[in-house]
Amino acid sequence: MTTQTTAPKTAGASAATDTSGLIGIPPHIGRALATGGGVLTVVSTFLAWTWTAEFPGDLTVYGYPGGLQVLVLIAGALTTLFGLASYGVKGLRWLVPAGADAALKFAALAAFATTWYTVIAISAQLGGLVNLEPGGYIAAVATLIAVLGSLALPFERPEPDPFDPDDTGWEQFKHTTAHNWQTVRAAFATGSARPVRPLSSYVEILIIVAILAIALLVFTYGIGTEYDELFVGFLITAGLGFAALNKAGLVAQATEITSRHQNITVCGAFVAAACFPFTQSDDQYATLGVYILIFATVALGLNIVVGLAGLLDLGYVAFLGVGAYAAALVSGSPSSPFDVHFPFWAAVIVGAVASLIFGVLIGAPTLRLRGDYLAIVTLGFGEIFRITANNLDGTSGPDLTNGSNGVSSIPDLKILGFDLGTQHDIGGFTIGRFANYFFLMLIITAVVVLVFRRSGDSRIGRAWVAIREDETAALAMGINGFRVKLIAFAVGATLAGLAGTVQAHVTYTVTPEQYLFAGTTPPNSAFLLAAVVLGGMGTIAGPLIGASLLFLIPNKLQFLGDYQLFAFGLALVLLMRFRPEGLIANRRRKLEFHEEAEAPTTLSKTGA
Repeated sequence: MTTQTTAPKTAGASAATDTSGLIGIPPHIGRALATGGGVLTVVSTFLAWTWTAEFPGDLTVYGYPGGLQVLVLIAGALTTLFGLASYGVKGLRWLVPAGADAALKFAALAAFATTWYTVIAISAQLGGLVNLEPGGYIAAVATLIAVLGSLALPFERPEPDPFDPDDTGWEQFKHTTAHNWQTVRAAFATGSARPVRPLSSYVEILIIVAILAIALLVFTYGIGTEYDELFVGFLITAGLGFAALNKAGLVAQATEITSRHQNITVCGAFVAAACFPFTQSDDQYATLGVYILIFATVALGLNIVVGLAGLLDLGYVAFLGVGAYAAALVSGSPSSPFDVHFPFWAAVIVGAVASLIFGVLIGAPTLRLRGDYLAIVTLGFGEIFRITANNLDGTSGPDLTNGSNGVSSIPDLKILGFDLGTQHDIGGFTIGRFANYFFLMLIITAVVVLVFRRSGDSRIGRAWVAIREDETAALAMGINGFRVKLIAFAVGATLAGLAGTVQAHVTYTVTPEQYLFAGTTPPNSAFLLAAVVLGGMGTIAGPLIGASLLFLIPNKLQFLGDYQLFAFGLALVLLMRFRPEGLIANRRRKLEFHEEAEAPTTLSKTGA
């Protein structure tokens, strides 16, 4: 008789644990240095860092952190909390379900990097270290002590597996009562592990609300940074701070909770996004919000083609242009050769249908190709569209698009008598033009998310995934590969055209130069593809987050000038090195890049 049992799927069940740090300090001393450095960092933010207000943020005030000091304060507070949690302080164990040591390292690094960036920036702008006040010196020394202390802490590999709702067996492997993953592994090895008693639904919903509120606060702060130094500091603190929370296991727990309440999370996310315009006093940053939503919506449509169906489309931005041009030509623009002015709903239908038709016309003869050949053809389509739109000026071709001048003076939308081009007072808040379009794009984004979710969970969605994983095997199982891929191409093109109809009215003008393959600013095909890949292919949140970052960061880093693309490329290389599956990735995607951390152990026992 043969009995076969499978060991619990814990991270690194068979891997050795490295208990030595990078420097020769004993771990208990290193932990004390890191915690003490975090406390001293928090104190230093209430002191003046420079004597003059010429440095942005006015870091001359005692008792009131400002500018970059606020970011250092947050990083120092995280370092202190993780340091106290590493001692097992009662009431803080919930903060480090996956262990405190790795989280403490990244929190200390966040405080160190932000502080030293600030000190260097002050010295460079004001003319040397002599311009620092005692607070600046104390912060520099405190963060250096904290990061050195954290380097004495032991390393534990591999990392715990993230929760994934696609794994049907996840309920059997919930987090145990142990306060770190080393204890979890030992508990499973001895058979003493017990599942954590789940929280009530009401408590979990409150946690989701808190997560969304924090996300709105972080996004609002990031998009509203008033000067370049503050935005760079924000990127440093947010990036390393998120890594610290991830190492602590809080991101995995948040993912688990939100996955149990997906509908509430999605609805809450849109409610939180709808609150964004009310946090702004003018249209300066609401403008960025509109363009981010347009870019994110188009990226989500591309995610159907690339993420679900696995079709590499390098000319996807052309479908955005088709929808924009089609809507602009029928919306009453004086530059349009058609003397018509369709209402909003009709212009949306025209833009979406035009993109659908072009998607079918382009996909029908080309989707029998695979891999690089398909990528080259779609790249050619994107360039052909731009060149054709540039030549339809009445000289090189028919007078349709007004050539390089484009279709201009596109009137604002009016929906049921509501003019989106004028200000409106709602509940005591003044909502400007771009805020109106923000709400409209939010509704369209909700429609695209609904289409993505429903199609991804449908029979055709499973066929897309089968084609992506192994087209030959899918064809052998009876899936009509050409028809399935053509549907993906058509749906993706339609969603891009839908966003294009709004883009045409937001920008007032549609020109061929807006739809390049690559450029310094999105939307273009290269940025759209990067948003999908970096955000997380096949997910909903991934392309939305990726598109938001890829639109916001280049817009905020314009001060880098010619070095902007260099910084962007360096960031891509680092992200692909350390997280190739994307920022948001399901377990299947993570397995493709980290199979060594997921290998289950199978034990066989032979008996009579």
